[in-house]
Amino acid sequence: MSAYDSILQGLNEALAYSDAPADDCVTHQVRVPSVDVAAIRTRTGLSQAQFARSIGVAKGTLLNWEHGRRQPTGPAQVLLAMLDKRPSLVSELLAAVR
Repeated sequence: MSAYDSILQGLNEALAYSDAPADDCVTHQVRVPSVDVAAIRTRTGLSQAQFARSIGVAKGTLLNWEHGRRQPTGPAQVLLAMLDKRPSLVSELLAAVR
């Protein structure tokens, strides 16, 4: 199957899914716990700048999270919840790609 055919098939499947009646669909709600960003960062032993770089966000974003002006959402919230359980996760993964 060519790349074009594969992409076309995927697009057709997406259209079929979007046209399906709502009662034919199964949805799953995943609850990601709220996190204490400052506590997580402290447990990693990294400075604010280092921690922000390690998770791919701007330092200003991290500061807003730590000071409660904003809350992490989506993938950032999931990553932080994982780091809450295992603070060394990012450094372990980054070491594996070096």
